[in-house]
Amino acid sequence: MADAHAGALHAHQFEDADQQKDASTLGMWVFLLTEILFFGGMFLAYAVYRIAYPAAWAAASHHLDVRLGGINTVVLIVSSLTMAMAVHAAQLGRRQQLVVFLILTMLLGGVFVGIKAVEYQHKFAEGHVPGPGFHFEGADGRHAQLFFSLYFAMTGMHALHMIIGFGLLAWLLAGSLKGRFTPSYYTPVEMIGLYWHFVDIVWIFLFPLLYLLGRH
Repeated sequence: MADAHAGALHAHQFEDADQQKDASTLGMWVFLLTEILFFGGMFLAYAVYRIAYPAAWAAASHHLDVRLGGINTVVLIVSSLTMAMAVHAAQLGRRQQLVVFLILTMLLGGVFVGIKAVEYQHKFAEGHVPGPGFHFEGADGRHAQLFFSLYFAMTGMHALHMIIGFGLLAWLLAGSLKGRFTPSYYTPVEMIGLYWHFVDIVWIFLFPLLYLLGRH
């Protein structure tokens, strides 16, 4: 992506800045579509096994900490707000506000990953990690192990996307401190904002499917 220096608001392969922004937006949406297909495969596997083993799925779900999952849901919703405010600040050329909202978004992302690490630690301590040492107090431990396999796969990949997003936000923060983004050029902020919102939306689906199953 081109720097926002005077007279160089777009890369040489584009006719103007608007064309470059349209190409960046299209590219990001295509990328997000591939991400939807990626997570969609895991959601499909989850649905198939949930239909096949509803009792085991509900029993295993009750071993997740809904309180920590709920806190993380709130954290990500707030982080989406701060990311949206960062994009708005970039559009208006308010560099100081942009820096503040990026830092807040990064802090909230760090809180999410930290809480998820605590949850994983609990699962290791309880013996709920799939493998030879798996232990489940229930009538259907074998099928419960399938649940936890998908739990670690889905939340693990989501956490990885969060860590990648954290790195992207750090790159934006460095550029913001250098004054790279202006009302004429804020495309990277907007594109990474779309990525961050997508990752948040994935969690909005994961939370009820994994944590609230069978709860009244």
